[in-house]
Amino acid sequence: MAATPNVLARSAAATTNTTLYTVPTTTTTTIVSNVVVNNSATSTSTFTLNLDGVPVASTVSLSANTSTFIDLRQVLPANATPKTITGSASTTAVYFHISGIELS
Repeated sequence: MAATPNVLARSAAATTNTTLYTVPTTTTTTIVSNVVVNNSATSTSTFTLNLDGVPVASTVSLSANTSTFIDLRQVLPANATPKTITGSASTTAVYFHISGIELS
């Protein structure tokens, strides 16, 4: 089984819940290892993050010009439904940086 460290998502947030990452195949398992959420706005913003439809962070406040770091080891199995990481924020000045390992 090959283990490939990978950038799973690196993008600005949308203001509606949006898919940030989808497990690429039915034979790949993904381990989400680290999430960095950055608020580059000049005011406090909020963000939401879900793994496989289950909330990890719900409407979390993030002060202006700061980042928060979420260290975790969560598995997105190849046979899971929906096999996705989704998220949103109160402004598009919030950015998600998500890292993990894909096992195939």
